[in-house]
Amino acid sequence: MIVMILEKVTTGLRGELTRWLIEPHSGIFVGHVSARVREALWDKCIQRKRGGGVIQIWSTNSEQRFAIRMQGDTSRNLVEVEGLQLIKIPGEFPKADRLNLLLEDQDK
Repeated sequence: MIVMILEKVTTGLRGELTRWLIEPHSGIFVGHVSARVREALWDKCIQRKRGGGVIQIWSTNSEQRFAIRMQGDTSRNLVEVEGLQLIKIPGEFPKADRLNLLLEDQDK
């Protein structure tokens, strides 16, 4: 299984992906392709994304049972913590930072 999310890319690139995957929502593509086709789709998106961004998620034999990769201008960031891939929303404090801010306020 593969999921590709395209942000701010041309309609031509999105149209090319519909040859291999279905587009249940604008910019989101889902399907089941071989690893070779997955890599070819990734390469095509990276070459033609222009100022946009590409996210690819696919099933794999890992602890999380999937892998993620991102390239370009996406609204999220990929962070790896102790071997786990997590998503960070820019502008939000991690829980530890929030706790530190609360503790600092209590000390004042």
